[in-house]
Amino acid sequence: MKPRFLLRLLPWLLLGFIVFATLSSLEMRPRISHSAHFERFAAFWLLGFLFAAFHPRRIGTVLLFVAGVAVGLELVQLVSADRHARLGDLLVKIAGGVCGVLLCWLTLRVLPGFRGLLARMT
Repeated sequence: MKPRFLLRLLPWLLLGFIVFATLSSLEMRPRISHSAHFERFAAFWLLGFLFAAFHPRRIGTVLLFVAGVAVGLELVQLVSADRHARLGDLLVKIAGGVCGVLLCWLTLRVLPGFRGLLARMT
């Protein structure tokens, strides 16, 4: 496989990991830090940043997608017997995703070298 293809898979692999971590049982859930809110924020921050980096001309769509993923995961937790959905969790996820997208957008505007690097990768 080509490196470009693997790089373009990165945000989708991260999305799969987030879905697994969100919907799996507590015993199977990976733990990175002591703060669940930090984990949620960081995961969605990275998700937003990566999708915005690979789709820089579709920032609005990426924002809607990341927020939609957060809402969708919380809704799925409503029907799951061993999981719970909370408004606070949803807001942290959306805030992380929005911050990631906006930081990528700002980086693309301020650092022209970053835009060139992305152009070579995609």
